[in-house]
Amino acid sequence: MKTVLITGANRGIGLALTQEYLTHGWHVIAVCRKTSVELSETAARVITGVDVTKPADVQALAEQLTAIKLDVLINNAGILHGDHLGEIAYENLTQQFLVNAQAPLQVTEALLGHLTAGAKIAFITSRMGSIADNSSGGYYGYRMSKAALNAAAKSLSLDLKPRGIAVALLHPGYVQTAMVNFGGDISAAESAQRLTLRIAELNLSNTGGFWHSNGERLEW
Repeated sequence: MKTVLITGANRGIGLALTQEYLTHGWHVIAVCRKTSVELSETAARVITGVDVTKPADVQALAEQLTAIKLDVLINNAGILHGDHLGEIAYENLTQQFLVNAQAPLQVTEALLGHLTAGAKIAFITSRMGSIADNSSGGYYGYRMSKAALNAAAKSLSLDLKPRGIAVALLHPGYVQTAMVNFGGDISAAESAQRLTLRIAELNLSNTGGFWHSNGERLEW
């Protein structure tokens, strides 16, 4: 049985990914700060009390896994604040950097020893981190943090390729989750189905790519 670890798994896309992988017979390790009723009702192994911005929590997570090997690591946890010019709360901007950019790198580095040969790492990013695609402005902290995440993940794809580990940067689509007040155009379940397909297609020949969940290649 293959094993996937998903951060931010208690709701939204993370919960949908958990449910999707379980339907395909995977062993799912669902990581979050606090579980939800929906997550607790699944067959996933739920690990709570993990704030991915805190090194001690991330190290404790790695230690809990003991001899477990991961076939897929999905860095999904993220936050969004609507930072617009003239009303930027810089503490929110900093928090977005910590959660969206620094934490995924920190989690990945801590769990490298648990990845199998041929493992895959997926970073749930956003096309809002694309500089070429930015035609509307605003959302300074979110855009900046996702662009930073993309840069880190691209570097990881190069550094980990000799180890046989492939990396994907995946935009989930405009998904109907609490993060966007359920104003998206696809459901979390549909996004999760698309994302799992993109991860299944990931290999060392396309590692480091920036993809929409629908399969479209995105600009940097």
